[in-house]
Amino acid sequence: MFKKILIANRGEIALRIMRTCREMNIKTVAVYSTADKESLHVRFADESVCIGPAPSKLSYLNIKNIISAAEITNCDAIHPGYGFLSENAEFSQICKDYGIKFIGPTPEMINAMGDKASAKATMKKAGVPTIPGSDGLLKNIKEGIKIANKIKYPVILKATAGGGGKGMRIVNNDEDFEKAWNDARNEAGAAFGNDGLYLEKFVEEPRHIEIQIVGDQYGKVCHLSERDCSIQRRHQKLVEETPSPFITEELRERMGQAAISGAQSINYEGAGTIEFLVDKHGEFYFMEMNTRIQVEHPITEEVTDYDLIKEQIKVAAGIPISGKNYYPNLYSMECRINAEDPANGFRPSPGRITTLHIPGGHGVRIDSHVYSGYTIPSNYDSMIGKLIVSAQSREEVIVRMKRALNEFVIEGVKTTIPFHIKLMDDPGFKSGKFTTKYLDTFDFSDL
Repeated sequence: MFKKILIANRGEIALRIMRTCREMNIKTVAVYSTADKESLHVRFADESVCIGPAPSKLSYLNIKNIISAAEITNCDAIHPGYGFLSENAEFSQICKDYGIKFIGPTPEMINAMGDKASAKATMKKAGVPTIPGSDGLLKNIKEGIKIANKIKYPVILKATAGGGGKGMRIVNNDEDFEKAWNDARNEAGAAFGNDGLYLEKFVEEPRHIEIQIVGDQYGKVCHLSERDCSIQRRHQKLVEETPSPFITEELRERMGQAAISGAQSINYEGAGTIEFLVDKHGEFYFMEMNTRIQVEHPITEEVTDYDLIKEQIKVAAGIPISGKNYYPNLYSMECRINAEDPANGFRPSPGRITTLHIPGGHGVRIDSHVYSGYTIPSNYDSMIGKLIVSAQSREEVIVRMKRALNEFVIEGVKTTIPFHIKLMDDPGFKSGKFTTKYLDTFDFSDL
């Protein structure tokens, strides 16, 4: 087992990893930018190293400084968390070159799944259902229009290096294709330095369902059932729950086995997530694979009593998994509490938290790094924390979530709490009959 792990991240996920490390008697090293000098992950770590100024590219994305920090503190492993360098194959390779274990997949695995076009081809070969579309990247507009007519509109253009909804455009006819093509390429090039596009059939009335998997170094893979991430705005998840109110036992089993087949096809090591779009008929299609821990992993932990961070560390240390699959024995839901103004287009609201009261009680979990007097910097993601509640039924979860949200007091910045409270009372949400487009017609004006 590792003696000391450097956590190449910040905020709530850095704290989450530290807690498990402490329970496993593993020392931790925090890295931080000058903007995060007063953060809790810095205070709670056994050691800490400043790796640069506030901009991410000079600190949390600075591979040279992070490796240097690991070397001077004699770390034998690095946990990347999510975001930043967590799916960076070059970083994984450099860790390997320096004899530091990257707690995650190998560079080859990250490359296999990091490019969406090649990931789709890999999954298709493994027998995982994929959305009809182009075989790899589109060469030009003419080719795109030809394929769109073959598989029938509507179609969606997607950036191969995309994420967060950038470089994506829905196209309904030939006449709109050229503008959508140019807009998607320009946005993808600016955001990722790669303007390559591929095309897919646009799945109507979709649910966003992801399957949590874990693989070890010996070829075994298990799944931990699904998470429903359909409540999202502009492709950004706001609420996640498990089990999904839409998924049947039969569909869960088919999707779980498909996810295992996909992961085994690349000999996947570590925790990962296979994301699917599921249409109204229950047909599911591979969307992408995240080769890291997910933001929403706590709800899976709550319903399976399975510490995913601990399992990541054990797998990285060469300990085999049991190979059995895990199924929900509770219901759990997560609301992302962000420093944003939902009544004003979810505009970021950085600043100093003047008052903070955290909810508690049976079935309530908070993963957060903030405290009263903490200043939320404008340089990073606006997440304040994650409110996770669990209960015996979905109805009980919603009631408990509303109670906890009403107890959650944050003053000094705008937050998404008012939106979540309203959502818990929304008839469509309570019925479980919603798609990824549900919030497109949601009324945010009275928040």
